[in-house]
Parts: sequence; C-alpha cells; structure tokens
Amino acid sequence: MAMAIGGRRNGPVSEPNIVPLIDVLLVLIIIFMVITPKLPAGLPTLIPQRAPPSKPETPEPNVIVVQVTQGGNLMINQEQSDWNTLGTRLSDIFNERADKTAFIEGADNVPFEEVARAIDIMREAGIEHVGLITARDNLPRAAL
Repeated sequence: MAMAIGGRRNGPVSEPNIVPLIDVLLVLIIIFMVITPKLPAGLPTLIPQRAPPSKPETPEPNVIVVQVTQGGNLMINQEQSDWNTLGTRLSDIFNERADKTAFIEGADNVPFEEVARAIDIMREAGIEHVGLITARDNLPRAAL
C-alpha cells in the first residue's frame, strides 16, 4: 500500500496499489479458462425413415425386432418370449453376429417404462445399437 506525502496537511491519504490484484485476477481467469470442462455431447441418434414405396415393408430375415405388446408380452421376430428369457435369447442370437444392431417396437398403449426395461435388457445382452420403430402415422412429414 502506498501513501501520498505532501500536498494538503489533512492527514495521510492512502491509495491502494491495484497492480498485484489485477495480476492475480488475470492468472485466475486463465486457470478457469483452462480447467473449464467441455460441453457434454449427447448420444448419436438415427431418425427412422420410411421405406421407399418400391421396397417391401417386411423386415429382412437377419433383422431382429423386439416387440413389447399389450399386457407386457414380448415377441422377438414374431416369436413369443417373456421377460425372464429375453436377455439369454438375445445373447444367443447375437453371439455369432458381427452386426450387433436390433430394433424395438412398443404398442401404442404400452407404458414407456416397459420399453425402457426391454432396452436395458437388450443392452445387457450385448446389443450395441438399439433402434426405435415408431408408428407409421407418427413419422415426420419430411420422411414421407
């Protein structure tokens, strides 16, 4: 802290030396800029597209579709399944496959918790990519 001597005789006048304060603030700004985390990136998503009219709407035989129907029933490619055997059945199917992609479809009145539970089981079974199949009426207009 510096003092000005001379001039009026009303007593000592103190003037703060703010240069060290500015140096400390600049160092703190640089530190916070360096350690600021990057913005979190979301998960990559694919928007379902409607098949062109020339292609048939039936899925290919090697595509696996898990359907959650009314009453909590499950189907794997039109085969009846249940919650207890879904994980083991899917891991048996995907053990020999290189492409670990499957799709899930929920009925209109099924609670989302059941669909999320099926997605969790699918991920635990080793499926890397889970696609969501929506109702044909709910597709965006740009995809038509």
